[in-house]
Amino acid sequence: MGRQILALLCFALLGSALALGDDVRQDRRDIQHDRVDRRQDRRDIKRDRRDLRHDIKNGNHRDARRDRRDIRHERHDLRANRRDLRHDRRADRHNSHHKRRG
Repeated sequence: MGRQILALLCFALLGSALALGDDVRQDRRDIQHDRVDRRQDRRDIKRDRRDLRHDIKNGNHRDARRDRRDIRHERHDLRANRRDLRHDRRADRHNSHHKRRG
């Protein structure tokens, strides 16, 4: 009876350790994905600002409004990615800490 309980306990610990390893890998993948998204959002904002300056210079007010709207949208995305990245980094530190202790 004691061996069976010990065996179940070992399997439970092994399973949780494997799951924790998956969590760490997933957190790191999420961090990389968020970094790529942030770079793309920054490039998009830079491009839209350039387009906005061009549209204002040429008196194209309709396209300038569209560019302003695009910039607002991309800034919103950039802030959301920043929050997500902060969350993922926190989760990665938490999971890495627990993996080292376990």
